[in-house]
Amino acid sequence: MNTMPNLTGHAWLVGAGPGDPGLLTLAARDALQQADVVLYDALIGPEVLRFARPGAELVPVGKRAGAHAMPQEEINRLLVARTGEGRRVVRLKGGDPFVFGRGGEEALALRAAGLPFTVIPGVTSAVAVPAAAGIPVTHRGLATRFTVITAADRAGAVPADLPGPAAAGTLVILMGAAALPALVERLLAAGWDPDTPAASIANGTLPGQQVVTAPLAGIALAASCLPTPLITVVGPVAALAEQLGPGRFGPLVGRSVVVTRSRTQSSTLSEALRNLGATVIEAPAIAIRLHPERILADERCASRWDWVVFTSQNAVAAVFDAFDAAGLDARAFGTTRIAAVGDATAAALRARAIRPDFLPSRATSAALADELPRVRGARVFLPISSLAGPELEDALRARGAHVERVDAYDTIPETLDPATIARVQAADAITFTSASTARFLRQALAETVLAPEVRLVSIGPATSAAVRAAFGRVDAEAPEPSIPALVGAVLEVLA
Repeated sequence: MNTMPNLTGHAWLVGAGPGDPGLLTLAARDALQQADVVLYDALIGPEVLRFARPGAELVPVGKRAGAHAMPQEEINRLLVARTGEGRRVVRLKGGDPFVFGRGGEEALALRAAGLPFTVIPGVTSAVAVPAAAGIPVTHRGLATRFTVITAADRAGAVPADLPGPAAAGTLVILMGAAALPALVERLLAAGWDPDTPAASIANGTLPGQQVVTAPLAGIALAASCLPTPLITVVGPVAALAEQLGPGRFGPLVGRSVVVTRSRTQSSTLSEALRNLGATVIEAPAIAIRLHPERILADERCASRWDWVVFTSQNAVAAVFDAFDAAGLDARAFGTTRIAAVGDATAAALRARAIRPDFLPSRATSAALADELPRVRGARVFLPISSLAGPELEDALRARGAHVERVDAYDTIPETLDPATIARVQAADAITFTSASTARFLRQALAETVLAPEVRLVSIGPATSAAVRAAFGRVDAEAPEPSIPALVGAVLEVLA
């Protein structure tokens, strides 16, 4: 019996980098966005998994501190089986898949099964985590080479053939918490000076990164208070951690800020905060579900509408999805005039070759309702959130407009995992960009109480009202409803 070859299944062996989602490569993100199945290690955080395609099957298969969720042989079988079914499968690993990641074993299993695969290298934690702690693994005059080892072999034993200082240069030890005392003994026996500078790093590149430094002889004791996993650096360069500190600078360095926007819209705010040195915790309290099928899109659009009013990027996306489904593009608007609330909405329109005819003086629906010109008798199409109240349409009708409202998208709550909730509780500030982010974060946190030290920062008056209703207070409000102003408000309360 002849078996037809699999022509659709494909596997990607993807390195996710050391943890910070900003260090995920573009190739890794592209693979995640087209995957049907993601088999991910225990150290992969939710901020990385959010790049997976909506509806993708997320399967935890990794291990942490020696506790296997799934043996490697079973991971190989699952990877081969899912790919062989014609699925697009991402095997997502921390760091680089071929640096102590057993990616080679998985590649051989796929090759033996005759299945296509692609290796996507990742930013290795062996270099990135020391860098995030202010430690260059090479440095002129201090180290011209570096050696990376794992703290234990396949049987769990400490390697017997550890290099001496001359051969190793800088020594980077991965996954070395439990074995560190024995490793130090072996290194001293191999000729390392007990006073050699050393540093151990936990949660490298992540919120809560911790670094301890000590002479080699004392590093095991100094690191015993740190959570696992650890990366330990031995060599003269480790002393630079005390001079350089974290490998980033800015007014928000050492501060963690929660972004509650939807997964698809958090990047602009997150990037602005990271550029100021903040550690960003993405805890999307909401998700957006577009409903282009509710919009009647045909060649008669231009004759039905005098104005189309967009109050958000989501409304823009829903209308253009409806156009696309009908085989139309921006030309369908004809001479219809376009109004937009806010710079982000205007930018979403410009990205689709539409320059808004009208922007209100303030980025609020109330300002638009007051200022929209030539309204009396005009036919106004209003694609809007299903959660939006009737205030805008009522105000336009009061001015004589004929308003056609369509609930073009739903704003629905997201579920936050316990680890994310714990990070929200420990954050320095939480940002809110809409009333729904406040309501749904309160819902996601359930009975969790936020300490007074956690600063609550709102983008504008309507959002502030929702934050007060949900949490009893607002610590800062942006002077205008925009991302730059919101970032400025965060700076004001934290810097």
